[in-house]
Amino acid sequence: MPEQAGSPTLELGDARLVWGSRSYVMAIINVTPDSFSADGLATPGADIAAAALAQARRAADEGADLLDVGGESTRPGAEPIGIEEELRRVLPAIRALAAELALPISVDTYHAEVAAAALDAGARMINDIWGLRTPDRGWNAPLAQLVAARRVPIVLMHNRRAEARVGALGGHYPRVEYADLLGDIAAELRESVAYAEAQGIARGRIIADPGIGFGKTPAQNLELMRRLAELRALGLPLLIGASRKSFIGLPLGLPPHQRDEGTAAVTALAIAAGADIVRVHNVQMNVRAARIADAIVRGA
Repeated sequence: MPEQAGSPTLELGDARLVWGSRSYVMAIINVTPDSFSADGLATPGADIAAAALAQARRAADEGADLLDVGGESTRPGAEPIGIEEELRRVLPAIRALAAELALPISVDTYHAEVAAAALDAGARMINDIWGLRTPDRGWNAPLAQLVAARRVPIVLMHNRRAEARVGALGGHYPRVEYADLLGDIAAELRESVAYAEAQGIARGRIIADPGIGFGKTPAQNLELMRRLAELRALGLPLLIGASRKSFIGLPLGLPPHQRDEGTAAVTALAIAAGADIVRVHNVQMNVRAARIADAIVRGA
């Protein structure tokens, strides 16, 4: 039997997400110079705030429901950056977006210092690619305590360290060992959820992300998509961030900027499997894919 679900709604400032009513589209705002998808806005000499605002306005016009701002590239093989540099990138963008747009803003970070400053600047949610763990698999108590104290939602993503291979079509992880792929992912997500709740984070503020493209081989990502519906047993809203990733590009033989049609297919399949939020680069195409998928799957 599925575990007891959290709240059927999520309040994000003036926005209200009603789980099960329709799918929600999260627009990626990469304020990095080295995004795998070649859409990073922090290029030399760029006005980060202006560039982020222009992209976010377009996303809003195209139907995005949320904006996810990230200042550190997490592509396979990327090197971590310092907290000061991450703050330099994300804060101007978040301030600009919060001042002009009504869409709720998520900050893509695993650093408590960045998360706190982002919330002060206008972000409403934390998107943690390590699921309240540290990269060395310890628990990230400062971030958990911040989320609990601020009473904000958090996305807990499944992730594992793995050795990356970078080739002509970008990076991926060629070898990652799982005893039981879906079982291991579900178990590790449950551990993150249990830790979050023990730290005082309400279950109704937790969103689960199985971490497609993170610590999984291309074949494992395809299997994860095939069996995605099994993760509904977590009893939590599901976020899927598959946009332009290598498991789409490798079968098609296409670089990241040519993977939007493949991403739209994954969006529709994810919604059919029960995804509540899809995180994407090409907002217009994926909003359209989500709407027709909702019409078929949910009658929405």
